Amino acid sequence: MLSDLDIAQSAEVKPIEEIAAELGADRADLELYGDYKAKVKLDILEKNKHKPNGKYIDVTAITPTPLGEGKTVTTVGLSQALQHIGKRVCTCIRQPSQGPTFGIKGGAAGGGYAQIIPMEDFNLHLTGDIHAVGTAHNLLAAAIDARIMHENTLSDKALAKRGLKRLNIDPYSITWNRVVDVNDRALRNIIVGLGGKDDGRPRETGFDITGASEGMAILALAKDLGDLRARIGRIIIGTDRKKTPVTADDRGAAGAMTVLMKDAVKPTLMQTLEHSPAFVHAGPFANIAQGNSSIIADEVALKLADYVVTESGFGADCGMEKFFNIKCRLSGLVPHCVVIVATVRALKMHGGGPKVVPGKPLDTAYTQENLDLLKKGLGNLKKHVENAKKFGVNVVVAANRFQADTDAELELVRKAAVDAGAEGAYVSEVWAKGGEGGAELAEAVVAACEKPPNFKLLYPDEATIKEKIETIATEIYGAAGVDYAPAAEAKISLYTDMGLSRLPLCMAKTHLSLSHDPALKGTPTGWTLPIRDVRAAAGAGFLCPLCGEMRTMPGLPATPVFYDVDIDEQGKVKGLF
Repeated sequence: MLSDLDIAQSAEVKPIEEIAAELGADRADLELYGDYKAKVKLDILEKNKHKPNGKYIDVTAITPTPLGEGKTVTTVGLSQALQHIGKRVCTCIRQPSQGPTFGIKGGAAGGGYAQIIPMEDFNLHLTGDIHAVGTAHNLLAAAIDARIMHENTLSDKALAKRGLKRLNIDPYSITWNRVVDVNDRALRNIIVGLGGKDDGRPRETGFDITGASEGMAILALAKDLGDLRARIGRIIIGTDRKKTPVTADDRGAAGAMTVLMKDAVKPTLMQTLEHSPAFVHAGPFANIAQGNSSIIADEVALKLADYVVTESGFGADCGMEKFFNIKCRLSGLVPHCVVIVATVRALKMHGGGPKVVPGKPLDTAYTQENLDLLKKGLGNLKKHVENAKKFGVNVVVAANRFQADTDAELELVRKAAVDAGAEGAYVSEVWAKGGEGGAELAEAVVAACEKPPNFKLLYPDEATIKEKIETIATEIYGAAGVDYAPAAEAKISLYTDMGLSRLPLCMAKTHLSLSHDPALKGTPTGWTLPIRDVRAAAGAGFLCPLCGEMRTMPGLPATPVFYDVDIDEQGKVKGLF
């Protein structure tokens, strides 16, 4: 059996200009990065604004095992399958972080015969977007510490000579960490400013991974360069000593950060193994950020293709809920269909099967037919289908087939999906067979997209922060109630007073359970969701309640002020100063 890498490296790769031409984009719309990938200029939206949008499809999944259930494989494979049945299609997915996924072995770009290629380009630096986000983020972090040091050593008159107003940043209020695109545990909690007085004021801080940063969340939610600049300016890095929020604009860093990210705002065009076009853009995590690729990539794809297949990170309770309540709320785009990926393996785990541990052989419960164990876990699939339908979206279930799955087991999954309200459930064999292995699934998705959407959000903007938390907890997770720690109560009061209560929520919780506790499998009931804190990502435009014992927070951006950017009414850079 060929490895994912062998398959990818043996495949024909077409020049990216040919892939672009199939979408109706010409050379003038591209900024080439070698022969097989290119940035797409944003003025392509203006050129195609007269065209109607294509059909919008989100691929999500049931609560996964730690091994993953083949959601990206299905995303890429479904796109190939739609092309196989004669449809004009484009894929939109995130760029994987180097930190947790590094290694040229597949998975991040799909797998088997459903991959985005070249694999090496996809898994590594691509066009430098993650580096740009990290550099911009760390610029703000450096600017914060530099400002504190200068304010400690300079008089108001001396600051005024430099054109600076005293900010009086409270060092104990700073929530803006530094970032690095590596899962470097030794840097999670650090002390900066050690040495002499010229090295800054000592304080405790830390590093987040770049994909978890607010800068990455902003990149994925910005509509154009001007919106990117405005969102960066609204980033709150902490407060002054009077508890007034201090923003990136207050520090004077937002223009420089925008300059560093001005090319990253353009989506990167690549291709699947079967040469259907794919946009790879942004990479926010799905348990501690919104977990979806960019609004910009989706908007470009919807103007150029008849079907756009995008993907939400982790299970539907994480990425799909945020896709609807955050991404679609901000973009105004209406999804036509949700594809929920399920596996016999994961459903057996939810039925009480043995623990699934990466790197260890699977127990025989997962490699031999066990209908009773499977039946006990089907409630997890049912809950996710019901959740998707609460948003008024048509649902199709893709049963991603593994070699050990039997026809009887797959039939149980199909029946449970239909009983829960799905349009249908179809076996997907795209990993082994490429687009041909998903043809039946693709036909079902096309049929589902023909039904008029009745999309609705789960909660209104004007709901209180607690009402939004409790709606998600009870409606999506199945909690009996919510318990707020004193820190969370204080933050809810603070953010309400600051006028941030209208923002949507980005719940930070484990992806390995519908609850906050990864040990609670299946469809747990009668439990209470603990909210231990709430963070504000004012630039991205959401509040982030922290559930349970999670330690990692949504990343935050950073860097000093060397340039600003002048943007015209069309969102183009006029000059740097």
